[in-house]
Amino acid sequence: MEKSFCKHQHVFYTPKRKTEGRMLLVFFLTLVFMIVEIVAGYSFGSVALLADGIHMGTHAVAFGIALSAYVLARRWSRDTSFSFGTWKVEVLGAYTSAVVLGVMAFLVLQEALLKLIKREEIRYEEALLVAFAGLVVNLISAVILSEDDHQHHDLNLSAAYFHVLADALTSLLAIGALLGGKYLSMWYLDPLSGMVGFFVIISWSYSLIKDTSKILLDREMTSPIVQELIKRIESDGTSKVHDIHLLRVHHDKYACILGITTSEERSVEDYIKRIEGVDNIIHTTVEIIYCPEGELTH
Repeated sequence: MEKSFCKHQHVFYTPKRKTEGRMLLVFFLTLVFMIVEIVAGYSFGSVALLADGIHMGTHAVAFGIALSAYVLARRWSRDTSFSFGTWKVEVLGAYTSAVVLGVMAFLVLQEALLKLIKREEIRYEEALLVAFAGLVVNLISAVILSEDDHQHHDLNLSAAYFHVLADALTSLLAIGALLGGKYLSMWYLDPLSGMVGFFVIISWSYSLIKDTSKILLDREMTSPIVQELIKRIESDGTSKVHDIHLLRVHHDKYACILGITTSEERSVEDYIKRIEGVDNIIHTTVEIIYCPEGELTH
């Protein structure tokens, strides 16, 4: 007679079909506007239009990465080759988008410095039209993404949102600078606004890279949850946590691996019950090493 065993599933992923739909809409909006700008740039001989079209292209790539992360995380959610599920696919997407955002910031800085060193004639009417159109597209995209319920704790979505904000910011700065140049002859406002945009965008990029790299590298041992787990396990005075690992498997959910040395014979269930009240722990693995009293060292 065959024995049947319960197989534990590591499916920590939460489907986000609505988020995927919103991201897809923003992706197509950006892609269409990018094509319009590039075609118009070549047709009208406007470098400003062409440059802004390429700029929009970097955002289209970022949105494509974010969308791909959602789709792959969902499709692979039950793939047993992933030890702790596929949520980190989204985090990897956010990290990649953050890197793209940082590269874009340096491209903006390079363009600003070149314009400051070598003054070029600006076609204000066309440039203003592009800036206003770009601002409208980005405001629409920002509204679409901000209405999502996951926006505040989804790093992948936050990365896409920062791309939209970065583009909206550069459009606003460009509009102000172009108006100043057109009506006040302050041509230098255009490159200076680019420099301001660089510092703001690079700070967003750094913040995202810092948050996502911490998760990807499993840098979770500074969490207060670690000390809470140790306190509960060692509360009997005869148990000692000799090894502990905390891994994030979802936004605020963790898997915990515990190595426990004890001088009394205790079951795994006993230790599991002790940590049941710890918030956000949804998967626990316990290893027990029995060490007779007198041999247990602290």
